[in-house]
Amino acid sequence: MRLMMAAGARGENIEHLKLRLEARPPTLLLFTEPSETLPEESKSVEMPFHHCHRDPLPPPGLTPERLHARKQLYAACAVCFVFMAGEVVGGYLAHSLAIMTDAAHLLADVGSMMGSLFSLWLSTRPATRTMTFGWHRSETLGALASVVSLWMVTGILLYLAFVRLLHSDYHIEGGAMLLTASIAVCANLLMAFVLHQAGPPHSHGSRGAEYAPLEEGPEEPLPLGNTSVRAAFVHVLGDLLQSFGVLAASILIYFKPQYKAADPISTFLFSICALGSTAPTLRDVLRILMEGTPRNVGFEPVRDTLLSVPGVRATHELHLWALTLTYHVASAHLAIDSTADPEAVLAEASSRLYSRFGFSSCTLQVEQYQPEMAQCLRCQEPPQA
Repeated sequence: MRLMMAAGARGENIEHLKLRLEARPPTLLLFTEPSETLPEESKSVEMPFHHCHRDPLPPPGLTPERLHARKQLYAACAVCFVFMAGEVVGGYLAHSLAIMTDAAHLLADVGSMMGSLFSLWLSTRPATRTMTFGWHRSETLGALASVVSLWMVTGILLYLAFVRLLHSDYHIEGGAMLLTASIAVCANLLMAFVLHQAGPPHSHGSRGAEYAPLEEGPEEPLPLGNTSVRAAFVHVLGDLLQSFGVLAASILIYFKPQYKAADPISTFLFSICALGSTAPTLRDVLRILMEGTPRNVGFEPVRDTLLSVPGVRATHELHLWALTLTYHVASAHLAIDSTADPEAVLAEASSRLYSRFGFSSCTLQVEQYQPEMAQCLRCQEPPQA
């Protein structure tokens, strides 16, 4: 009897469970099917910021600043080529070495601008396992090639001017020289206007290759501009100075033909000015290639900023360098207290470096502070240059 009652009770329980299962929504039964996919909640969700990167991945291709730089270089290269051809014809007709000198400088400008355009295209190539930083530094190499080409052409023209000063057996057509020199001044003014750094404002949202460094206090970028455009602009300024000199010499020769020596003299003087105008660009290029600290970023301010992060006891292995004038990189070791949260320290230190100095890339290693670090030679700061 007891067994029958137990069996009857068990049967009632089974029937009751069946009724409960049938009363449930059918969607819940999907969890019992092994062939079904996981719920939507388990799939990866796109986050506004990556787990270890401050900004999302930048879009492929040129940044707005580099697109503007490319347009500037295209326009200036076209103007330069047209007026270079005109100066070659005018210099030949006028028998003027100064005009031919200016035409040669324009030829160097055309070559340097084409090299800059090539370097801009090359810098858009993605990073590889061999070129882990990408091709950003091709822009700097293009600026160096531009400066070197100007030095070579100027050296040849200085030699020709010196030879003409020694031998005065030449004739200058003052009218043709004056007309060509006037057109050359207008051409250089037009190219200087096209290449002047007045591009679109820098974006604060993405730390791309064209982010300008920030000062300590204000949150405004310093408009340094594209390296290739800046080198071309310096080229044009040097040519503009020479064009004014050639124009002055042509006016003198037009009214006083006996002073034809003004042609090689102007070539000599203003070629030297053109060489001097390349000094700032050459200094910046060599600083970048030698892995020097970026111009507007100081070692001490960066170090003090890292030391001001709560939990940081000391810093060492602090390195600051640049791939271009506007692509700055930093790396450092942070020695923290044993009670400090490494993730919080890393996030705060990275945020301060990005916001205060505008670094394009920061790599920080967090480690626990050890008393031996105070005597370690490798943990000491580098001496002043």
